[in-house]
Amino acid sequence: MVNKDLNYGRHIIADFASKIGRYENVLDIGAGKGDDLMIYKSKCESTKLLALEGYRPNVSRLAKRGIEVFLHNLEHDKFPFEDKSLDVVSANQILEHVKEIFWIFHEIARTLKIGGHFVLAVPNLASFHNRALLLLGRQPTQIQNHSAHVRGYTKPDLMQFIKIWGGFELVDFQGSNFYPFPPIIAKPLARIFPRAAWSIFLLLKKTKEYNDEFIKWPIEKSLETNFYLGEK
Repeated sequence: MVNKDLNYGRHIIADFASKIGRYENVLDIGAGKGDDLMIYKSKCESTKLLALEGYRPNVSRLAKRGIEVFLHNLEHDKFPFEDKSLDVVSANQILEHVKEIFWIFHEIARTLKIGGHFVLAVPNLASFHNRALLLLGRQPTQIQNHSAHVRGYTKPDLMQFIKIWGGFELVDFQGSNFYPFPPIIAKPLARIFPRAAWSIFLLLKKTKEYNDEFIKWPIEKSLETNFYLGEK
């Protein structure tokens, strides 16, 4: 039986947190019930836990766990943090749900300290089972019109997008889960073939000053889609 919990790759989140080392604060965007934040806390007990969450029941759950949480619309709200004030930003299975990726990456790059880390995890459009489905003329499961997902990601396309700015260095890349196999097979396959895993995980490090490159891009390239790029 497929174990869908592996899609969230919390063993990888724990590994990335260990590799980052010490951090004074960590922000989870779309934090859900706070499970990922508890992993970061277990690796660095003194860290301050922060969350942005748009689902009100989860806001209450997060607050009860001692997390400083803000009710937030990721696609139109400015992060309630100063420039270069965050050590770690984490987004696990969130960015496939949003259109306004330029705005969100702008806010992440703005608020991260130089030397800070961004942990990014998304469903993999190039997963083994999606490739098989496309060969059969079927829709990939990661992006379907009757689901909540509005974007599809692969590692090469993500890296191309990230290079719009050029201030994120890829520190580590891993994959989690491997459909349609049970965990005893899926775990080693995802480790050996991460680009074909169900989820892909990137550990990125901010290496230089950010100067609004993500929100300048749609204007400079004359993209006709009306992306949200902040208040005029």
